[in-house]
Amino acid sequence: QILSKGELQVSDKERHTQLEQMFRDIATIVADKCVNPETKRPYTVILIERAMKDIHYSVKPHKSTKQQALEVIRQLKETMQIERAHMRLRFILPAKEGKKLKEKLKPLIKVIESEDFHEQLEIVCLIDPGCFREIDELIRSGTKGKGTLEVLSLKDVEEGDEKLE
Repeated sequence: QILSKGELQVSDKERHTQLEQMFRDIATIVADKCVNPETKRPYTVILIERAMKDIHYSVKPHKSTKQQALEVIRQLKETMQIERAHMRLRFILPAKEGKKLKEKLKPLIKVIESEDFHEQLEIVCLIDPGCFREIDELIRSGTKGKGTLEVLSLKDVEEGDEKLE
């Protein structure tokens, strides 16, 4: 009876350590996915942890860390400058469907870096990662499998030292 329906007793210290670990994991995910929109540079995990403490974020032990990280990003947007790092994509669309699809895709694209139109339309652009599934679906249904979507980089981040004038 106890083995099949019983619950494992977790000590206070164990629970505290587990929640602390989840807190750190959430901060790490947020730091990986986000940048400062002005400098396009990533935030450090320690800075994110401090910001999470400032907004009094409490970890929910029964929710996944990824779901909670997305929730934290939404809450942090109200108090600090933080934005999801954009994804860089390249899509190649057949000439016929290219023009129609481009109009549908325009509202979902943040920045078009290059556009090439010869036999087919090739666009390299930056998008918000939240729109990826929608864009993928549009290209798949709009080209009946002839268009290709390629992820060039998962996050567009400035690297290296900052130049001071």
